[in-house]
Amino acid sequence: MMADKIKLYKWASFLAYFTIGYNIIEGVVSVFFGYSDETLTLFGFGVDSFIEVISGIGIAHMINRIKNNGNETNGDFENRALRITGYSFFVLSVGLTITASYNIYIGHKPETTIWGVIISAISILFMFFLIKAKTKVGNKLGSAAIIADANCSKICLYMSAILLFSSGLFELTHIPFIDVVGTAGIIWLSVKEGLECFEKIKNNGHCGSNSCGCNDH
Repeated sequence: MMADKIKLYKWASFLAYFTIGYNIIEGVVSVFFGYSDETLTLFGFGVDSFIEVISGIGIAHMINRIKNNGNETNGDFENRALRITGYSFFVLSVGLTITASYNIYIGHKPETTIWGVIISAISILFMFFLIKAKTKVGNKLGSAAIIADANCSKICLYMSAILLFSSGLFELTHIPFIDVVGTAGIIWLSVKEGLECFEKIKNNGHCGSNSCGCNDH
């Protein structure tokens, strides 16, 4: 029984570090193509991925702490990571709002959004895998904190879906300001993620009922 639990915690740790690594790669690729193709939605999506890395480090630390002492209450390190992540999302939202407003004023539109389609499609597949895998290991360990992390990852899935929809629609129609509409969706979810971080601090690592649907299970 103890051996099975050790294996599950190793799997949980692997998923946490895999998420960090994936977000770094996704962030670099998204920011690069978002900047080069002048698509604000993809650029904002990439910056969001970098912010998720900070959150991921806190989650990896949390899993290690739970494995060692079974305490699921947030520690100082996790709370600090959550605060930095939350404020970073708010700064991102302000920056995207200002840039999107300027793009509307000058009538800017992207050169292409094909990379937004490709990156978001890959991201959706990985998010489905991570949510299912984290939920499964969280249930087997009876860890509400790991299950909460899995459920809160749904916002990342929604963000990928917004990127896919806006990028695909622009690539098909080239209608002006579709990229701005996609950016508005990224802004809304970034604010939601920021609020979620502070909700998790308040509720000792668990999402609140008004944040990301973490009470679904």
